[in-house]
Amino acid sequence: MSFTPEHPAALDRRTVLRRAAAVGMLATPAIGLLGACATSGSDGDSEQVAGGTKNAANPLGVKEDAPIEVIIFNGGYGEKYATDVHEPLYKKAFPKAEVKHQATQAVSTVLQPRFASGNPPEFVNNSGEKLMDFGALVADGQLQDLTELWDAPSVDDASKKVRDTVVPGTIEAGSFNGKPYVLYYVSTVFGIWYSAKLFKDNGWAPAKTWDDFITLLTAIKAKGITPYGYAGANAAYYQWNVILTQAAKIGGVDVLKNIDNLEDGAWKQDAIKQAATAWAEVGAKFSDKSFEGLKHTDVQLRQNQYKVALYPSGDWLEGEQKKDTPPGFDYQLMPVPSLTASDKMPATALRATAGEGYFVSAKSKNPKGGLEYMRQMLSKAGAKGFTEVVKAPTVVTAGSEGFAFPPGVASSQAALKAAGQDVFNLYFDGWYKELDTEARTATNELMFGRINADAFVERIQKRADTIKKDSSVAKFKR
Repeated sequence: MSFTPEHPAALDRRTVLRRAAAVGMLATPAIGLLGACATSGSDGDSEQVAGGTKNAANPLGVKEDAPIEVIIFNGGYGEKYATDVHEPLYKKAFPKAEVKHQATQAVSTVLQPRFASGNPPEFVNNSGEKLMDFGALVADGQLQDLTELWDAPSVDDASKKVRDTVVPGTIEAGSFNGKPYVLYYVSTVFGIWYSAKLFKDNGWAPAKTWDDFITLLTAIKAKGITPYGYAGANAAYYQWNVILTQAAKIGGVDVLKNIDNLEDGAWKQDAIKQAATAWAEVGAKFSDKSFEGLKHTDVQLRQNQYKVALYPSGDWLEGEQKKDTPPGFDYQLMPVPSLTASDKMPATALRATAGEGYFVSAKSKNPKGGLEYMRQMLSKAGAKGFTEVVKAPTVVTAGSEGFAFPPGVASSQAALKAAGQDVFNLYFDGWYKELDTEARTATNELMFGRINADAFVERIQKRADTIKKDSSVAKFKR
């Protein structure tokens, strides 16, 4: 599997502030956090510990008794992979070192004061609804360059560099201005999810064509089950992802490249209008308007209760819902169906990427320890342990060997294999937060019946044009 995202030139300072404020990274006033972070000579900055002696067992030169602090986003993957796998591996390598652990569902809320005071933790799992803006952190010098990690010998084979143990594209996925700052650790596949039990009990089959999809939705509705749902309160991203996946299948991957590159009229491409029109019909006839006010876990719970049949998400869904999933439910992934026989990409095509971001704080007391923690994560034991705990594959090529995945992830891996070279990704949501916000809002308007497809593309295109014309916004290209 190969992921090949491309990244832009460096961000300017004004853009950093705009993007950070858009995702709530900054305190009020708007320059609060980054203004504090930027004063690297301030009294509040962490005093970094001296390095240790480099040797075969300690190639990064970590000080053996220096503590390390780990912050984990307690979301779909939980925190046990850190407490039960990665942190013990670090302790085994450096038994004199204390490993401090904290889990949170609000990363930015917890870390804003830490970065502002110049006392950030060494290692952060930056994810969830309240994640910090990676680009803003990079531009402000807060993230450790990971080049030394990628060039270090791997834990399992000193003749191999760490970079040679991961799937192609992993390093590039976390690179900015040609330098790697973020480790994206989990292989992620996107699609539409259903219960194998529900389908088997009712004699339904996943759809490959749009006609079959509408027939399926109609049959589900006749059973008194909501055919399709997503959560409008915080997960409209799930649905615009489906619409743009549909558009890529109709018109090819250049449809997404044009959006990412802010090409003139990119959102008004016919493929996007066709996809939006088709999904507006699904929203009008086969969903529930009350879902607009619900969070993702609320709608996902309804699916576990067999009240919703189809739900769009990435393959973290199965792990996220494991406490509420009844025995025999058996998650399965269905790729977005083909709209017409003239689609440029086959029904098997799908979106996949390396996901779930981690970084080391450059201004922490022990950044070398943070890098070593990543090196342990990227060992076979670290990768296999993660997979065994959360039932999801990592980017470590040997990390999933011989592992029997649960039904949902097994189906997403099978779908990824079936897709072959017809795998794509998109980046505008990470590059232009304002455009992502506009797409989410417009998607809710479309799916809950307040605008049509023409108004949908017009609205998002207007925001894209504004961003393109704004000279203070750094422009990205792929």
